[in-house]
Amino acid sequence: MNTPELIETHCHLNYAEQEQLPTLFANARKCGVNRMICIGASDGLKSIGEAIALAETYDFVWASAGLHPHDAGSFTSADEIEEIARHPRVVAVGETGLDFFRDWSPFDAQELLFKSQIELAKRVGKPLIIHCRDAMKQTVALLQEGGADTVGGVFHCFAGTARDAAVLREMNFLVSFTGNLTFKKAVELREAAKEIPLDQIMVETDMPYMAPEPFRGKPSEPMHVYQVALKLAEIKHVTFEEVAARTTANAERLFKLPAIKA
Repeated sequence: MNTPELIETHCHLNYAEQEQLPTLFANARKCGVNRMICIGASDGLKSIGEAIALAETYDFVWASAGLHPHDAGSFTSADEIEEIARHPRVVAVGETGLDFFRDWSPFDAQELLFKSQIELAKRVGKPLIIHCRDAMKQTVALLQEGGADTVGGVFHCFAGTARDAAVLREMNFLVSFTGNLTFKKAVELREAAKEIPLDQIMVETDMPYMAPEPFRGKPSEPMHVYQVALKLAEIKHVTFEEVAARTTANAERLFKLPAIKA
């Protein structure tokens, strides 16, 4: 019996050593994870180039291009990445947003850089991948003010409430769950996931972070999307096959991914 397909919608494959990739990909395929989005948004411009290089090398990998809020102290505008954001293997702008949990860059600088990337996403016609920590109200306000509903996007590693998700739905934004959904103390998050419609949900790992149970304490990898989807099916009292089908369709629609080759 074939494992239903899952799409790994947020991973940092460029953090892995090149010699590790064949094993990571083989492990993922065994779990039905056949397509992946590699995030190019950290260490300034470095990760963008690395993500696109991977997407050009492997036809089942696509990239994003963005400037992380942690880098807001070094950048004030997304103009520098506009050309690369138009690359045909780039399917989204981000991850971008606000991080008021870690004081790693000035909050006002984060807001300026975020606004610039909202405008960039609208110019290139690609969705936004949102990083949001302890800043839901401010993030939503800037998206609304910037007219981000015209491109939509996803709040990755979602940690909000079902009410937050309902607001995001009105703005054409999905939410994506990582291994955090399986954490023993994440009771409130599981309650939120239970209420959020499946047609608004995607799955991810945020590799190498957020490894799900029973792998906590180890680096995550794309195959762990399987555990996230399995937990989601348990929470929502639906089959794993339904979760796989719906989250895959959501990712295909948001990122405009071509049909998988037979």
